[in-house]
Order: sequence, then C-alpha cells, then structure tokens
Amino acid sequence: MSLKTIDIKEGIKLHEIKTNKFKTNLISVFLTSKLSREDITKKALILTILRRGTNNLQSQEEINKKLEELYGASFDCGIDKLGDNHVLKFYIESLNEEYIYEKEDILNKSLNILFDIVFNPLVENAHFKEEYVNEEKNNVKLIIEGQKDNKSAYATQRCIEEMYKDKPYGLYKYGYIEDLDKIDSKNLYETYLELIKTCKIDIFVSGNFDDTKLEKGIIENQLISKLEPRKIELLNEKDESNQKENVVKESMQISQGKLDIGLNVKSKNKNAVSVYNAILGGGANSKLFQNVREKASLAYSAGSIYIKPKGKIIIKTGIEHKNYEKTLEIIKKQIEDMKNGKFTDEDIKNAKELIIASFKSMQDEQDSEISFYFGREIQRESVDIEKQIKDISDVTKENIVEAANSIEINTIFFLTKE
Repeated sequence: MSLKTIDIKEGIKLHEIKTNKFKTNLISVFLTSKLSREDITKKALILTILRRGTNNLQSQEEINKKLEELYGASFDCGIDKLGDNHVLKFYIESLNEEYIYEKEDILNKSLNILFDIVFNPLVENAHFKEEYVNEEKNNVKLIIEGQKDNKSAYATQRCIEEMYKDKPYGLYKYGYIEDLDKIDSKNLYETYLELIKTCKIDIFVSGNFDDTKLEKGIIENQLISKLEPRKIELLNEKDESNQKENVVKESMQISQGKLDIGLNVKSKNKNAVSVYNAILGGGANSKLFQNVREKASLAYSAGSIYIKPKGKIIIKTGIEHKNYEKTLEIIKKQIEDMKNGKFTDEDIKNAKELIIASFKSMQDEQDSEISFYFGREIQRESVDIEKQIKDISDVTKENIVEAANSIEINTIFFLTKE
C-alpha cells in the first residue's frame, strides 16, 4: 500500500492509494466547508438531492442502471463533522478490471458517474428539480426527527451541544427542522453553486490501477477542468467550549438511562491522550468497563471515545435510572485514579495493543483507510501509519499521567425517564 497526493488545482487534491489487497476499486469525493448555522440544513439537503439525478442520468433508477452495467458497481453517500468542518461524502465501489473476462475501463467509467453526480446535478431553469427538493425536505425532516430513536447517539449529540453552545461543533450535522420551510429549489441551488465554488475538494482512489492513466482521466475530465482554484480556509477554531462542570438532565420515554460525560483535554500530546482514553474506556479491559459495568454492575455499557480534532473525550454509559449518583461517583474515581497514576503496566500494554490493532485492521478495509487519510489531510497530520504505531508504542506512563492531569469534566448529561 502506498499513498500519493497530487494538487490538481489549488484547493483540489487527488489522493491515490495503490494496493492489490482488494478485488474492487473505491472512489471517494469529499466536499469540505465550514460548519455554519446559516446553511448547515441546506448542505445536508444538497447531499440528498445530488443522489437523485444528474443532467445525464435524471433519476436514481437511471443511475442504478448505469452502475449495474458496470458489473454491479455501488454508490453511497454520507455526511459528517470533522473538527469545525462539514463534510459531504460520495463513494462508488466497482470491480477491478483484472477480475472481468473482457477488458473494460471500469474505473474511468465509475469516475465519470461519480463526478456527474457531484458536479453535474439535474437542474431545471437554474433550479434544482422542485419535486426532488420537496421529497428530500421530507426525508431530511424524518432524519432530524429520528435522531431521538437512537438514544445513545442522541445523548452524545446533546452532550456535545451543551459543551459547544453557539459554537460550530455543537451543530447537528443534518441541520434543523425550522430551516426547511425557508428552503426552495432556487436558493438551494444557489447554495450548491457557492459550495462547489469554495469548498475543499478531495478525490480518493483506492485499489489496483494505472496511476498515469488515472491522473490523465481525472485532469482531462470536463467537469473537473471547469472547477476553479479556491483559497481554502477551513474552520479550526481555538477550543472555546464551556469550561465549567455543567450538569444537564433531560427526560423522555426511555427504559434505560444514558449518562454521557464530556471531558476537556488540554494536553497537546495526542498519542498519550489516545492511550489514556483506551485505558479509561477503550474496551473490555478498560477501567470504566471493569469498574462500572463488571464489578459494580451499574451499567449495561460503559466506555469512552476520543474526539481528537476537538481535544475532547466523551464517556458513554447506559444505566438504570436509579444508579445515576453511584455511577457518577465511580466514574469520577476512575478519572482521579488516572491522575494519580493508579494503573498498571498491563493496562498500558493492553491499551497500546488495542490502538495498534485498530491501525492495522484499518488497512484491511478500503473505506476505513480512506477515512484515516482524509482525517489526516484535514488535520494536517502525518499519514505514515508505521510512524503512528511507533509513536503509540513510545508513550510512557509519565506521558499518560501528564495527559490525565490536563483533563477535567466539562459537561455531565443525563438522559432519564419522564
């Protein structure tokens, strides 16, 4: 596996991941722009509109038919937050030419379909198709309303919202229902044009391919050649989330309580924080799992996630409503124990093995590998996985204790029954 990055134009990059481990080639296009309350709902809606049809393939049925002709190629798309940035993601996976009887340029044809979807949407009289806009507004509304269906994810989102009130990272990636009535096919298309004109564009191709042929096909593609260079100003604000311990309780019809605790992390040693997080709540050997779930039998689930771009850790537990105080007490003790170095060499070894295994397994999945490299591109960090593994291996107990003492509780969010 090797990574090669080419600047097609200012603000537009091609990233090539050469590997013969897979029978497929995976192509991704990422459109990255600043998180903004003003247009976050429009951008989420744009994602759903683009998949509906292009000027050449005017419906999802036509797109699917064209994909089927390419030996069952598949298309997918999604939306994410990365730091203070909003990312629209588009993928096409297609069979590598080595595995078909008649040689056919499937990769280039797949690229053309994906570029058509992203950069050549179906437009009528300088508007998006009104029928599609109205249908997708309803679909996005259902997604926004449905966020409460996954109680665990909802509690985490609410915890982050409380940590980042009136800040970009606190925004919900699919936007807000109250915005939908203000959106029409005209202003949505205008937002799309502005997005395409100003966003950071990253094209990833993973698989076994002729890189010279690939680069020529992309650079000479009419839709890509029409794109203008752009000055990229991604949003990486100094973290200004609420710094005081803030307790928020919310109730709904729920059988199991969700206790999420947001932690501030001031340490700049991300590798030490990664190991800290793995010891605290990274798996079955972690302090949270062992002490909150196994020994005290207070939680159905207990763990933590490290949001590296924002320097935050979120502790996540599912508990009986009556166990709130006791669970919180034990969690706080684990945080204090980490500050006092009350963890073993075995804890450190298990944590490092967990992280290193995740790095290695990531290379066995094309989409995970692309996501890793894209994250490093946005965060302007090293993409050398072997170096990442070495850096984790070199973390000492002193590094972990130092990181632990930079960590304080920011927000305690408890989702409980009415």
